[in-house]
Amino acid sequence: MIRALLFDFGRVISAPKPSNLFHTYECDLGLRPGSINRIMFDSPLWEQALIGKLQTKEYWQAIGPELNLDSPSKTEAFRRRYYADEKINQEVVDLIKTLVGRCRLGIVSNHPPGLEEWLAEWQILAFFNTVVSSGEVGVVKPNEKIYRIALERLGIEAAETLFIDDTEEHVRAARELGMKGHHFSSARALTAHLQKLGIETFRH
Repeated sequence: MIRALLFDFGRVISAPKPSNLFHTYECDLGLRPGSINRIMFDSPLWEQALIGKLQTKEYWQAIGPELNLDSPSKTEAFRRRYYADEKINQEVVDLIKTLVGRCRLGIVSNHPPGLEEWLAEWQILAFFNTVVSSGEVGVVKPNEKIYRIALERLGIEAAETLFIDDTEEHVRAARELGMKGHHFSSARALTAHLQKLGIETFRH
């Protein structure tokens, strides 16, 4: 019986950004097409941010020159723009709302420090019994330690838990610990999977 659900944050609870938005960033910054994600996320600086060795604003100030941002103020302005363009995946959040009180809910995310503040801004932090971010605990998925931290905080066994992530490697790691796993593609597919597991996804 599933008693807990653990969600990834990026591209699950938050919606994927459209590819044309990254193209706009690159044009505005004078970057080569297709380069911004490589610059930002294939960087040792990002790896340090993910395990909490850099705070989010420190990461942005460090990466700014590589994005052709030549002053702290310009870097901060683009950081604010970048985050303002992040959107909630409303279908997923609507689904989560139906699960509140029916099972334990948590987030396990590879994310720099500050994820709880983001969730609070979106007014969804209260839905979750725990939020485990790599920037807080110093370890990233698919390392088993981050999953074990979430299970311990929830007081739930792995076999009683469904882990939901858009990265197959992360889902596979959860399954190796004994959890059930769902490779996320859409709220509709997740709803169907929950119903197969006997988890109600509607309000009485």
